[in-house]
Amino acid sequence: QVQLEESGGGLVQAGGSLRLSCRAPGRTFSTYNVGWFRQAPGKEREFVAAIRKSGGYQYYADSVKGRFTISRDSAKTTAYLQMNSVKPDDTAVYYCVVDSSIILSSIRDPLQWDYWGQGSQVTVSS
Repeated sequence: QVQLEESGGGLVQAGGSLRLSCRAPGRTFSTYNVGWFRQAPGKEREFVAAIRKSGGYQYYADSVKGRFTISRDSAKTTAYLQMNSVKPDDTAVYYCVVDSSIILSSIRDPLQWDYWGQGSQVTVSS
C-alpha cells in the first residue's frame, strides 16, 4: 500500500499560478510513474499529466498542455504539478496517482493507476 499526501490546493484568480505537491512518506518515486487526475463537479475523472518513473518523459492532456508542468525533485521524494495561466475550467479536485508498471497506452485511464491521494481542491475564480 502506498500512501500519498497532496498539498498546495486553494483559491486562485484566473490567469494566476498554483503548484500542487505530492509525497509518498517513506518512499521515493524512482520506482513509480506519477500522474495527476482531476474531477470537476458532475464530471468524470480526467487525466491531466504524467511523468515516467525514469523522469525522462512527461505527458499532458491537450487542455493543459503549455500551461501545466509535471516534475519531480532531484531526490525523487516529491512530485509537482505547476499550474500557470489557470482558467475557471481548471476548477476541480486534483488527485495524485502512482503506479509501478502502467503502460503508456493506459496512462489516461484512471482505472489503470494503483494508488490515489486524497485529493486537493483547486478553485479558479473569474
